[in-house]
Formats: sequence, structure tokens, C-alpha cells
Amino acid sequence: MKALVYHGPGQKAWEDVPDPTIVGAGDAIVRVDTTTICGTDLHILKGDVPAVQEGRILGHEAVGTIVEIGSAVQTLAVGDRVIVSCIKSCGHCANCKIGLYSHCLGDEGASGTGWVFGHLIDGTQAEYVRVPYAENSLHLLPPGVTDEEAVMLSDILPTGFEIGVQYGRVKPGDVVAVIGAGPVGLAAIATAGLYGAGIVIAIDTDLNRLEQARVFGATDVVVSGSPDWKKQVLALTDGAGVDVAIEAVGIPETFGIAIEVVRPGGNVANVGVHGKPVELHLENLWIQNINISMGLVNTNTTPMLLKLVAQKKIPADKLATHRFRLDQILEAYDTFSRAAETKALKVVISR
Repeated sequence: MKALVYHGPGQKAWEDVPDPTIVGAGDAIVRVDTTTICGTDLHILKGDVPAVQEGRILGHEAVGTIVEIGSAVQTLAVGDRVIVSCIKSCGHCANCKIGLYSHCLGDEGASGTGWVFGHLIDGTQAEYVRVPYAENSLHLLPPGVTDEEAVMLSDILPTGFEIGVQYGRVKPGDVVAVIGAGPVGLAAIATAGLYGAGIVIAIDTDLNRLEQARVFGATDVVVSGSPDWKKQVLALTDGAGVDVAIEAVGIPETFGIAIEVVRPGGNVANVGVHGKPVELHLENLWIQNINISMGLVNTNTTPMLLKLVAQKKIPADKLATHRFRLDQILEAYDTFSRAAETKALKVVISR
């Protein structure tokens, strides 16, 4: 089959590799019908994730069709249309039993690590992918949900909701600021209303993404490069600061913005993947009673979010801005890596 293979920092190739095969009785082989590119993939290519070894097939998001199942798989069948979750889940370890799938203790890839696709085992930017613990790591798709909608449930929608909205402790009437209106930030904006956010402020330097943020539910937008950006945010909070600041970029500057705009007693939810250290001024923060959270998505909310997408309550389809064939994946990477220029949100890559 063909797959996108990592060959060290800055190096990748669309090339021939062996087809995946069943290894464990709980495995399934899925034909990849649709995949996409995540900001984390760009971090890998920069060398920010040293655990990814040369020769690894990249990608951790996909929608596909099951073509083979292991002998222990009982609730799935060949021909089923499924979402491949970005997080593995054995379903029976101590962490999985409490919904902490991101730290699944199953030994696939590495015990204690839920993110394995395109990281510790071969990923989804390929014609086929082997999925371990298939009954817990795949989600059956109901009729009426398109591939483009469904692929957003592999990672970004549960990430924005769980690590941004849930970890940020959003409650009814809250003022929420989302710093970074990229795909994950837009996912947080689109789901903040599920917990009753009253005002949702999108903060970004990109005017196009701020326009998109309004489509996904932002009530207000602020250009972070403007001289009075902080004054604009505080004006929407009667000067108190926001109840919840969601950092959705992963650089020190945007984390700094989150700290600047949160009110005393508020919550800062760090969603962005940081490639270098961030300075944390505890000498100033301790007296403000601020809660700071962070984490890797568990995808334990995917079934609920899938119902809302099926009911058209979440505009998942609007996240797709560019479309490519699998054999155009290098062009897709180029487009996605120049998002400010190309106005790309999520690139959809299909057979």
C-alpha cells in the first residue's frame, strides 16, 4: 500500500510500504477512506516529538471501512463504517475504566500512553491502518454523517471540548476567551455553548480565522496584534477578566495572553501542544486563585459529540476548507503548513 512515512525532522515521503496485518485478536484492519492533518503532525516534522522514529507512518485521524477483524472482535464486522479515534483504549485497565483513555495501560505502543497512531505505531495517513483494541478504539458511524463531518471527531472536536471546555470548567453564563482560532480553537468555540457559555471571545492575529470564529459561535472577536487588544477583552467583562481562558495554539505568547485576561478565581485551560518551555510566574499567580489545566484528549466524549454532529447541532462540516486525494497528501501538507496564506482550517484527504 501507499503511506506517508516520516524520515526524520523535515523529511517525509509518500511511498510503498507493507500492508498492515492482524497482530492481536482484538485488532481490526481499516481501509482509510478519509484522513486529515493535525497541527501535531507539523510538530512531529519539526522534531518536537522525539519518540516518533524514522520509518513511522504518520497520522492519527481517519474515517474508514473495516476490511478484516481479529478473532476476539464481536461487536464490529467487515464492511462497518467507522471513526478511528486518535486515542487507543483497551477498555479494561484501571485508567480506561475511569475514562482516562489518554493513559490507557494496554501494552500496544506503550503502556500508559493512549496516543499511539502516528506516534508509537503506524498511523492513518495511509491506504490502510491496523487498529488495536478495535471495539473500544473505533466508533460506528450512523447514516447521515458524512466522512468530512466524522473525521473531525477523530481528534479536534473532542480535544477542544474535553481539554478546553470541560477542563476549563465552563459553566452557564461564563465569559470564555479562546486564544487561537485554528481548528482546535474553533472546536472549543463550537462546543462552549454546550455548557452554557454566555460570551465567547475569539482572539487571534488572523482576520480570516476570526471571521470563521463567528460562524462557529464566537460572540466577539479581538485581533491580538492590535495595540488595545487587552482593553477590548476586558471591556467585555466589565474589567474583571474572563472566567475561562482557553489557550489553543501552543506557544509562550498565547499562553501569556491567557494568563493576562483571566480573572481572579478563573480557569486557564491549556489545549495547545507546546514545543518549548513556557515561563510561569507563580510569584504573581498564586494570589489570584487561578486554576491552570492541561492534558491529552481522552476521546471519552466522542459518542456524545457524534450524536450532536448527526443532529447537526455542531457544524463539523464547516471545518473542512480544502480537499485532496490521498496521492496528493504532500500538496495537502504544503497547504496546511501555510494556513495563514492559504486560509486552511482542516484539509480533508480522501480516496
